[in-house]
Amino acid sequence: MAQNEFWQGNKAIAMGAIAAGCRFFGGYPITPSTEVMEVMSEELPKLGGKFVQMEDEIGGIAATLGASIAGLKAMTASSGPGISLKQELLGYGYIAEIPMVLADIQRGGPSTGLPTKVSQADVMQAKWGTHGDHATIAYAPCSIQECYTITIKAFNMAERFRQPVLVMADEVIGHMREKIVIPEPWTYEVVDRKKPTVSPDDFVPYRPDADDVPPMPAFGDGYRWHVTGLTTNEWGFPTNDAPDIDLKANRIIRKVDRCRDEIVEYREDFMEDAEIVVISYGSVSRSSLRAIRELREQGVKVGHFRPITLWPFPDKEIAAFSKRVKHIIVPELNAGQMVLEVERAVKANCEVHRKSLINGELYKPAEIMSFIKEVA
Repeated sequence: MAQNEFWQGNKAIAMGAIAAGCRFFGGYPITPSTEVMEVMSEELPKLGGKFVQMEDEIGGIAATLGASIAGLKAMTASSGPGISLKQELLGYGYIAEIPMVLADIQRGGPSTGLPTKVSQADVMQAKWGTHGDHATIAYAPCSIQECYTITIKAFNMAERFRQPVLVMADEVIGHMREKIVIPEPWTYEVVDRKKPTVSPDDFVPYRPDADDVPPMPAFGDGYRWHVTGLTTNEWGFPTNDAPDIDLKANRIIRKVDRCRDEIVEYREDFMEDAEIVVISYGSVSRSSLRAIRELREQGVKVGHFRPITLWPFPDKEIAAFSKRVKHIIVPELNAGQMVLEVERAVKANCEVHRKSLINGELYKPAEIMSFIKEVA
C-alpha cells in the first residue's frame, strides 16, 4: 500500500531519484542542497549503488557524467555558486548526449550571496548558463509531493532524450517539511535509455532513430564509441564539416522541441472567469494561491497559472489566455527573470506587472493580495 511520510523537500528529491532507478550520486556539500547528498550517501549503498563526495562541484558533475556513460542512472545536486561551477560540464552533457539529473536548490546570489536564504534567481541560468545552443528541460516543484514525483519524471526525461535535466526547487521547498504519500512502484512510469539493437560491428554511435535520439550503450557492453565535448559527426569524432555540424547542432535541439507539447506541464486554478492572473512557480505559488483564495471569497476575479516546466516554457498556453484577461502579475524571488518570457508570450494582449523580491525572504500572501488589489 501507499506509504505516508513527513519528509523534507531535499529528502523527497533524493528518494524520488532512487525510486526512478538512480544508483550513482557524485557531489559536493553546499547549502541549501546538502541534504540531498546526505540522504543519497545513506541510501545508495543499501541498494548496491555508489555515492562519491568529490573534491569540488566540478568533480561532482564530472563523476556523474562518467557514471552515466558507464550505464548507471546518475545524479548530482548543488546550489548557487555550485551550479555556476557545473555549467561547463553541463554543456558537455548536452553535446555528448549524456543523461543525468541536476537538482538545483536555489539560493540568493550573485557569488556567495545568501547561502541560507531563498531565491529563484537561477531561472535564466538554467536555460542559458552553459554556452552554445541546446534544448533545456527544467522542472520547478512547489510541494514535497512534487519533489518526489517530479524527480522521477526528470530521470525519465533525461533517459528518454539523452541529456541533462534540472529539478529547480528553491530553499523554502528544499527545507520545508510536509506530508508526502509514497506511491507503490507499479503506479508510476520508469523510463530507461534506449540500447542499441544492432551488433557492435554495425553500431554508429550518434546515428539517431526516427525520434532524433541515438541508442546509448554502456561502456563495457562491447560497443565502442568516442565521447568528447567537441561537435562530432555520427561516428562521434570531431568534425569541421559544415553539414555535419548543422545536423548535430539542430538535432540536439529538435529532439526536445518536437515533443514540446508533451513535455510542458502547468497547473491552472480559478482561471475560468479570471480577469487578473497571477503567474508564479515554486514556493511563491503557495503564497499566491492563499491570496487568490481569499480574494475569490471577496468577489475578485483572479486566477492562478503555475508553470511546472520552466523550460520548455509554456508560452503558447500563456499567450492563449492573455487574450481574454486584463492583467497578468508575475511575482518572483529575483529581479525579474521569468517575467521576460511572460512578456514575450503575451506581446500586447494585456498588461504584465513585474513584482520582484530579492532580500532572501518569501512573499507573504498579504503582499500578493496587495499586488492584486493594485490592479483590480
